[in-house]
Amino acid sequence: MSTAKSYNQDLAKNAANFEQLTPLTFLERAAMVYPNKPAVVHGELTYTWLQVRERCARLASALSKRGVGYGDTVAAMLPNIPAMYDLHFATPMIGAVMNTLNTRLDPEAIAFMLDHGEAKVLLTDREFSGIVGKALPLMKGARPLVVDVDDPEYEGGALIGEIEYEALLREGDPAFRPQPIADEWDAIALNYTSGTTGNPKGVVYHHRGAYLNAVSNIVTWGMPPHSVYLWTLPMFHCNGWCFPWTMAANAGVNVCLRRVDPKLIFDMIRKHKVTHFCGAPIVHGMLINARAEDRAGIDHSVSALIAGAAPPAAIIEGMERLGFSITHVYGLTETYGPASVCAKHAEWDQLTLARRAELNGRQGVRSLMEEAIDVVDPETMTSVPHDGETMGEIVFRGNIVMKGYLKNEAATAECFNGGWFRTGDLAVVEADGYVKIKDRSKDIIISGGENISSIEVEDVLFRHPDVLAAAVVAMPDEKWGEVPCAFIELREGATPDEPGLVEHCRANLARFKTPKHYIFGPLPKTSTGKIQKFLLRDQAKSAEAIK
Repeated sequence: MSTAKSYNQDLAKNAANFEQLTPLTFLERAAMVYPNKPAVVHGELTYTWLQVRERCARLASALSKRGVGYGDTVAAMLPNIPAMYDLHFATPMIGAVMNTLNTRLDPEAIAFMLDHGEAKVLLTDREFSGIVGKALPLMKGARPLVVDVDDPEYEGGALIGEIEYEALLREGDPAFRPQPIADEWDAIALNYTSGTTGNPKGVVYHHRGAYLNAVSNIVTWGMPPHSVYLWTLPMFHCNGWCFPWTMAANAGVNVCLRRVDPKLIFDMIRKHKVTHFCGAPIVHGMLINARAEDRAGIDHSVSALIAGAAPPAAIIEGMERLGFSITHVYGLTETYGPASVCAKHAEWDQLTLARRAELNGRQGVRSLMEEAIDVVDPETMTSVPHDGETMGEIVFRGNIVMKGYLKNEAATAECFNGGWFRTGDLAVVEADGYVKIKDRSKDIIISGGENISSIEVEDVLFRHPDVLAAAVVAMPDEKWGEVPCAFIELREGATPDEPGLVEHCRANLARFKTPKHYIFGPLPKTSTGKIQKFLLRDQAKSAEAIK
């Protein structure tokens, strides 16, 4: 008998040597090992890890008693509050699937998601009672059980449900024990994409991916045990990039935050000695531009992840000047949040701040628990050369890629075409193997036959001292086909100065890349801070039409 066969003879998987992966085990361990350590802080409330485990057990038990079980969807219209954290463990305890809804969507979108996901229960905060109250009558399917979360940190709104959250918890058993999951491929969460064109797609996560990305966050970021994490990132967005499960694995402290406000964020960092937080570039920009008195008095180390859009180097520079350690990650809803990281090197510390920011602004390399990232020719699927010039499409492969899109076989097949997850993001690979995004395929501006990266132009605009935020899109042009149009949100106190911006851009860009039109005003953003370029593209076309 060959050695290879011997290694498999009488060496089968069994209950002692193989277990299905699920992030539920993180909570069980934290509650057992650190029962009295603080786990969730919200206003005047503090729950220990044992208390969080008991609250999750109560919720799971109560939902089970009301007929919720394997494969059922439990939706949530909640800000970053303890109930939202509970839900990340309670629903999988009974084999159910959680669907965290984007709190800034309109009633029509919410109704679509509740119907499409066949929500059996909906937890909703008073702040969103108006939207939910309008969404429920628009549903075509059965109305879910509506549970009000009456958060003491919020005043206003109305109670519109059949039962209040704490009353529901009292129906449950704190000693409830979840059954072992049958298959780590089972769904754990449903997350809808933004749906900027047509109906949003429902991205399905599995237990294995949630487990692995939760651990990947710790290892990739280098989080020490018992970190203090501030919830500046919405938990509804990619399940908070899997950080609800990460913080249980870390046995750290979750500091809840209902809304993103620079003063409040700095207050929380000082009060709770926050060590880690995440956010889109716009959130970091708000912190950079906060009042000096709000930023003062932080005397401990703070680490931040930045993602959500290709961050301008100026943002990374600004955060470093505040003394924060910035790590740039990249991913999509379909990859459970972060799937690549701009892994830093010690020798970069000797470089100028501008050069460090340039290097740290890249999308980088695969995170530890993702198996592969590549940039390929979208037609042939062959890897592009590592020359920093040849553009291709970013693709991912590994265990932290979604199962697929719920009830959408065609879209699932399309995004997995070629044996990779196709992101639609265009990038180059530099000589050191690090990926750098150039643009979304739909955001490349083709002017007179020349490709212009909107990200490259935005990066230059962000460096102008009067610019708070910038977005560049294509505007139709009779001569060139299309030209760059810049939408500018100015810092407080600044006045529009188109000639000054033109001069600034021409000093830092090839002339054909300099925007031909400038429109000043607030930029439309999603709840996660992403600029809604589809609205700006429509506006640019309209502006051209009336010229």
